[in-house]
Amino acid sequence: MNQSLGALEEIILLLVLREKESYGAELVKLYVNQMSKEITLPAVVMVLKRLEKKGFLKSRVGEPTAERGGRRKVMYEATKMGYRLVEEAMNAKNSIWDMVPKLS
Repeated sequence: MNQSLGALEEIILLLVLREKESYGAELVKLYVNQMSKEITLPAVVMVLKRLEKKGFLKSRVGEPTAERGGRRKVMYEATKMGYRLVEEAMNAKNSIWDMVPKLS
């Protein structure tokens, strides 16, 4: 594959893969828990839209919920291409990491 991911794109895509299907506010919580760093909802939504435009995610509009005042969630799911891209990136990183001399 000839495309690459930025660091934040890769993390968000991994989090979507972890959940199978997710939405922006849930991904903000997952990111904060996993990375121990803050991130805003608009930043996550921007990344989700960019990943969808590149073909790595697909979205669908969920059902309206009372807790959201009748608003609908936009649910994101990774495409096969998105899964393969992350898999290739992780394999490449692991291969390089395996060559790094270990501290004693």
